[in-house]
Amino acid sequence: MAKDKDDPTVPGPDPEDGSAPESADASPNASADAASAEDGDFTVDDILSAAQSADAAAADDTDAVADRVEALESQLLTDLKRLQAEYANYRRRTEDQREIEIERAKGAAAKGLIPVLDDLDRAAKHGDLVEGTPFAAIADKVRAVVERMGVEAYGAAGEAFDPQHHEAIFQQPTPGATEATILEVVETGYRLGSTELRPAKVVVAVPAE
Repeated sequence: MAKDKDDPTVPGPDPEDGSAPESADASPNASADAASAEDGDFTVDDILSAAQSADAAAADDTDAVADRVEALESQLLTDLKRLQAEYANYRRRTEDQREIEIERAKGAAAKGLIPVLDDLDRAAKHGDLVEGTPFAAIADKVRAVVERMGVEAYGAAGEAFDPQHHEAIFQQPTPGATEATILEVVETGYRLGSTELRPAKVVVAVPAE
């Protein structure tokens, strides 16, 4: 026989609060977890086990790409600086070598003219280069060409003797001399820039003691 809904033995809603009786299947832990989730409290396990959002994954990918691009730019910049330094060194070596070759070519040409200059010096000492004569005019033109090439003559009587630039063919003890000086120039010396074409051959006056 069915029990009447008014039977006092059947539990019913509390007339004072109007709430229904809790189900026997309700879990206290589930209620606590739900309350914790609603309050925004998460455990370490919850955070570690949570799946990464699409936005966070995209941000990580963007950062990784940016790091790779930055590393590549740094490597390219380093390579560019190295290439620039190598090119600058190459240009400097090329310019230095070019200057050396030009000076060497001029020196070779000037050396071919040194015997001619010696003949002109000897002719001048013998009085053969009279001003106004064709021979004197030719001598002036040859010397002008040599000067334009940058060839310089050196070595004169009375100068201090320098074994780096003068070749002593004879030493003459001279009273009153306090140091080695050029007494006579046998062959004039010639240089082109820093290149010595021929040392001056001289007689050196040395102290008599």
